[in-house]
Amino acid sequence: MAGGRDRFGPALYLGGGLALVGAAGYAFVALTGHTLPPADAAAAASLYLLVNIIGPGIFAALEQETSRSVSAEIAAGRDPRPVTRNASILAGALLVGVVAVLLAISPVLTNKALAGKWGLFAAVLLSVVTSAAVYAVRGLVGGRQRFTGYAATLGAEGVARIVPCIVIAASGAPNAVTFAIAFAAGSAFGALAGLPWLRRPVELPEVRKSTAPASAGRMARALSFLVGGTLLMLLAMNLAPIVVTPRLGADAATAAAFASAFVLARVPLFLFAPVQAVLLPSLTRAATRGELGVVRARLRAILLAVAAIGLAGVLASFTVGPWAVQVLFGAEVRLSGAVVGLLGVSTVGLMVAQVLQPGLVALGRHKIVTLAWAAGTVALVALLALPGDPLRAGVAGQLVASALVVAVMLTSLYRVLGASRSGRSAKGVDPVSGDENVIKQ
Repeated sequence: MAGGRDRFGPALYLGGGLALVGAAGYAFVALTGHTLPPADAAAAASLYLLVNIIGPGIFAALEQETSRSVSAEIAAGRDPRPVTRNASILAGALLVGVVAVLLAISPVLTNKALAGKWGLFAAVLLSVVTSAAVYAVRGLVGGRQRFTGYAATLGAEGVARIVPCIVIAASGAPNAVTFAIAFAAGSAFGALAGLPWLRRPVELPEVRKSTAPASAGRMARALSFLVGGTLLMLLAMNLAPIVVTPRLGADAATAAAFASAFVLARVPLFLFAPVQAVLLPSLTRAATRGELGVVRARLRAILLAVAAIGLAGVLASFTVGPWAVQVLFGAEVRLSGAVVGLLGVSTVGLMVAQVLQPGLVALGRHKIVTLAWAAGTVALVALLALPGDPLRAGVAGQLVASALVVAVMLTSLYRVLGASRSGRSAKGVDPVSGDENVIKQ
């Protein structure tokens, strides 16, 4: 059964699929770490990081824009199949661009990060191709609100990575390149798993909206902002431990403890990942129909859920966080509850931003997404550069950055949704064309 009518709800399917993808990543790192020589294991870990930067950092933006365009076309009463063509063109363009950059830096990348193994570099290129495919398919499936199919892409990707890696590890002759190729190829199986849900016909509403149809040019313009915003988001989310570690110098134990606390505090973000995939199509359809009250209500409901979950996470971070860092990660230094707890507070801010971003994208405010993450990143870098205690700088940077991102996003949303709520006309953006117009409730 398709879309929101899935019998057990999309959350169960998406949660299971996401768990398999996460398990595949941990299995890859663990199996290579236990079966390969240290140098090869380190190179495999570098490949894992590269794959996860390229996928979520670049092609996840393609998924969001594709999902938004499909949802808007359906809400306007038009066949969404032209979006498939546009998404394919954009995926190909991104693919060529990323491959060109990787080829340009290949000597340095291969020698410094991949232990001189060109087979690992080939696996990175393969991951670019498979990432382009799977994220495009997820955008097309998610925009149709067929979340069982979306979950199938996650599950198939996870299984297609886990099983070959286990076989390679048990073969008695494990090889870093073989591991890497198997891991990179997994996304292709995820893309194939989603195709059956694209063959089913789409039910279009009887009332058609007079909005401009999606075009490759408009999608490309929106995609450029989303790619920039997503890359800045990853930077804002992950930069602090990278900067704090060298600033701590010889105090490697404290640096390791901070990095572990950082990873622990970010766990809710991983569990929260499916929210955007579910939220964006429904918000886009409501925005296209001019139902801004529905957009407000759905955002409010999710934000209340984030507040409830976030409060529990923050309390746990302040109270048992330092203990958990030592027990789960083997940290030799016990951090203060304030450090771990405030990192948890910053994570709640990032979760709020992950809810607000689909609202902005649904309303065509792609520029604001990039601006918000740019502002947060600038604030983070500035605070990390301040003299004094590196841990204090890292925590302050994360808090201020997340708060600034949320403030910019909320301000923009209020200008559209707040004005509409008061009964006045609000200047907005056509969710399909991206052109400014006047939205009336």
